[in-house]
Amino acid sequence: MFVDQVTVEVQAGKGGDGMVAFRHEKFVPFGGPAGGDGGRGGSIIFYVDEGLRTLMDFRYQRHFKAKSGGNGQGKQMYGRKAEDMRVAVPAGTTVTDADSHELIGDLTHPGEELVVARGGRGGRGNVHFVSPKNTAPEIAENGEPGVHRYVQLELKVLADVGLVGFPSVGKSTLLSVVTSAKPKIAAYQFTTLVPNLGMVKLDDGNDFVMADLPGLIEGASTGVGLGIQFLRHVERTRVILHLVEMDPDDGREPIDDYHQIRQELATYDDTILERPQLVVATKLDLPGAQERFETFKAQLLEEGVKAEDIYEISSITHTGVQELMRATSVALQSAPAFAPKSETTVDYEYLADADKIKVERDDDGTFILSGKALERVFAMANLDHDDGVVRFARQLRRLGVDDALREAGAEQGDMVAIDDFTFEFVE
Repeated sequence: MFVDQVTVEVQAGKGGDGMVAFRHEKFVPFGGPAGGDGGRGGSIIFYVDEGLRTLMDFRYQRHFKAKSGGNGQGKQMYGRKAEDMRVAVPAGTTVTDADSHELIGDLTHPGEELVVARGGRGGRGNVHFVSPKNTAPEIAENGEPGVHRYVQLELKVLADVGLVGFPSVGKSTLLSVVTSAKPKIAAYQFTTLVPNLGMVKLDDGNDFVMADLPGLIEGASTGVGLGIQFLRHVERTRVILHLVEMDPDDGREPIDDYHQIRQELATYDDTILERPQLVVATKLDLPGAQERFETFKAQLLEEGVKAEDIYEISSITHTGVQELMRATSVALQSAPAFAPKSETTVDYEYLADADKIKVERDDDGTFILSGKALERVFAMANLDHDDGVVRFARQLRRLGVDDALREAGAEQGDMVAIDDFTFEFVE
């Protein structure tokens, strides 16, 4: 089964907590603070595995969680750094944040890596908080939380040449003739439900990858039929072979088929029509097909299509197939690489507001504080010691929490909550 789109949950590891510790040993008169730092949490890293062709594995495992870093120890001993979790994906995988639709990365080359969720840094031990005013601080940081997010993986087939056209025009048959691929072939719509890949090897030593892509129908760019399940895979192809059948009994006009497919491609992404495109008339072995081809060719020439870009073949008798493959190879040599259409719709206003303090009031009159920067400070605050509580209060003041509460109407003695931690507002 071919799987080319899936959403997964990734949770990077939390950083280890820093430690409050003091060194009291014989013959060490000035031991002082000796709390070590926590280790960094593990990150989630996606990497390209050449052996994978689909996202099938992600149907059975959609949650990935890295380990947390080790806590700091006494005698300034650091906690152990957690190992990163490495997840294999096929080449051609685009990774997008499922909530913000921000493009995280595009994995196309063998061995390429992408950090999709970074592990939290370890909290600092009390040895870092020594000052002339406080030579024995009881202050330490908890580890930073690891990044948690939902990401969408989308596979776009990596092929040099893409075969496009209405269902049953002969795409699968052509692929089976020029490569060792064995696609399913039958005379009904949507025989090809998944992209089929094959390597074309020419006598002159030039090789290229060809993809037989699921057939298009009218309205595909708006989701009709296989819709964009096909169209996303044509984005990365450098040369397009547009197959149009010459069967006199199919009930359609070749020129209308040609226009319709081009319209669907342009509606999805107008840059697709900028790449080299060869028009291939198929099924020339059928009675009456040659006469139909002559009419079709004349119409194309009137519309400005170059004669050298029009080919006639029969995959059954192999007529014209080798000539078409050589022309395709020549077109590839000068064809530029096209970047796939970006579906990134980053809400910059949302990202800019991510660190702002939000104040709400519940039915009990308690002020509820939220905000990414605030929640991060709270998660890393060690409130087991008085010095840590004082430091946390200073951090809130620097973030502007006091001013935000006053603007929201908070007064002396009102209760304030951050997550599950509640305290009293003091002017």
